[in-house]
Amino acid sequence: MQADVTTLDAKKAGTVDLRDDVFGLEPRVDILQRMVRYQLAKRRGGTAHVKDRSEVNYTTAKMYRQKGTGRARHGSKKAPIFRGGGKAFGPKPRDFAIDLPKKVRALALKHALSSKAKAEELVVLDKCELKEGKTKELKSRFAKLGFGSVLIIDGAEVQEAFARAARNLPDVDVLPVAGINVYDILRHEKLVLTKAALEALEARFK
Repeated sequence: MQADVTTLDAKKAGTVDLRDDVFGLEPRVDILQRMVRYQLAKRRGGTAHVKDRSEVNYTTAKMYRQKGTGRARHGSKKAPIFRGGGKAFGPKPRDFAIDLPKKVRALALKHALSSKAKAEELVVLDKCELKEGKTKELKSRFAKLGFGSVLIIDGAEVQEAFARAARNLPDVDVLPVAGINVYDILRHEKLVLTKAALEALEARFK
């Protein structure tokens, strides 16, 4: 399949061939859902922690005598039923990451790219370069292109001036091709790939 190449000035710059095995698949929601769940689970900190009765700082003396009080038999104020006592079955530091085969992760990225291509939300840019890193200038160019919520994927490195101009724009993310991921692709309305990014993706899925 072919796609038109445009410039930041909203002018045509030819066409480019897109691989059908990367951009022409029928998107599967189940694979995309598994990948998004994998990404979100992996980024969780898992640092929640509460003290149980072995960790709280409290006296170990018996509260009152065992028999003859008419009250329940207690041996420690660290018990969860008392104020200041330890928490029963509270959260502890843990890893929330789940396993997902490498081939499924690669397939999910292809389906995410195909979903944008099928929805006509994929734009191919000639290059992402600015002489000066001015947000106002980039905002006017994005207005010509009709960009709102957009994920821009460049080559191996993002030009510093372009990244500086884009970082103050809401709903605009700029990543090198190594940082491309399913979650960011799906949560933005448009996906923008530079020609350098396309070449890198073709080499990746070779």
